[in-house]
Amino acid sequence: MKKIILTGDRPTGRLHVGHYVGSLKRRVELQNSGQYDEIYIMIADAQALTDNADNPEKVRKNISEVALDYMSCGLNPEKSTLFVQSYVSELTELTFYYSNLVTVSRLKRNPTVKSEIQLRGFQSSIPVGFFTYPISQAADITAFKATTVPVGDDQLPMIEQAREIVRSFNSTYDEVLVEPDALLPESKACMRLPGTDGKAKMSKSLGNCIYLSDTPEDIRKKIMSMYTDPEHIRIEDPGKLEGNTVFTYLDAFCHDDLFAEYLPEYNCLQELKDHYTRGGLGDVKVKKFLYSVLMEELSPIQAKRQELAKDIPAIMETLHQGSIKAKEVAAQTLSEVKHAMRIDYFD
Repeated sequence: MKKIILTGDRPTGRLHVGHYVGSLKRRVELQNSGQYDEIYIMIADAQALTDNADNPEKVRKNISEVALDYMSCGLNPEKSTLFVQSYVSELTELTFYYSNLVTVSRLKRNPTVKSEIQLRGFQSSIPVGFFTYPISQAADITAFKATTVPVGDDQLPMIEQAREIVRSFNSTYDEVLVEPDALLPESKACMRLPGTDGKAKMSKSLGNCIYLSDTPEDIRKKIMSMYTDPEHIRIEDPGKLEGNTVFTYLDAFCHDDLFAEYLPEYNCLQELKDHYTRGGLGDVKVKKFLYSVLMEELSPIQAKRQELAKDIPAIMETLHQGSIKAKEVAAQTLSEVKHAMRIDYFD
């Protein structure tokens, strides 16, 4: 069996460092590992419309922004198929067929759906498309017979629901669909990077993001205003690491060889942590170090993004060609699904 990856993002805004450490960086590593036969990276515009139906322009304008973020981070269209979800109409048809295999009560129990509904304040006025997006996601995954889906831990319930749909379809009709496995980030710090305000989730709507395309000055300002330990008032006070956003970011981005250049009085991150917890180390000094660490990672990405942004039509043509390829693959799976369901009347 081929080893196939399917993953993607909703184009509701530019991508941020949470996306980068949680998925983008890993995707590039997987792409370049040579371990996978096919890799599909989807810009999930149709899914984004489930809670942005009244603002399609917001979704439209971010298609190229997300593509720029993808390619500047190292996703290569010659190695990975980058495509736009809405172009592949077969995904919608698969979603319709799969919806007969899932109950309303099962969707209500999905922890990811419940938390997202609460986050958006939908309460009783939940758009049907948003409520059923676990089914849509299952269609996306199975259309390409993905064996591996890189996700954060908050998306595990979605993968489990996709696996249930696969098992239900295969047992009801025929062994057509492939049951996917989730691939979590290797580092616990990268599973869910908090917002700069210390909130559990970095979110565009909360305004607590550091974007990959932010200017160095914007990044500096955001880091200097980051949430730390509220009880660490004086430099000599012992500081806490738990819940301290600055150290969470250092866990995700820092490696020990950066100290020689940017903070030579320490040899490693553990030494910095030890000094902070016993007292005598101020937040400003740690934040300045974090800025240097973050810019070490982001500067090459930003330089490449600026270069790519000079030719947006070329970016869109890359997405167009990838979407054509993705549509062909999804069409083949849809044909197999309809044959298994005995509804291929005229084939």
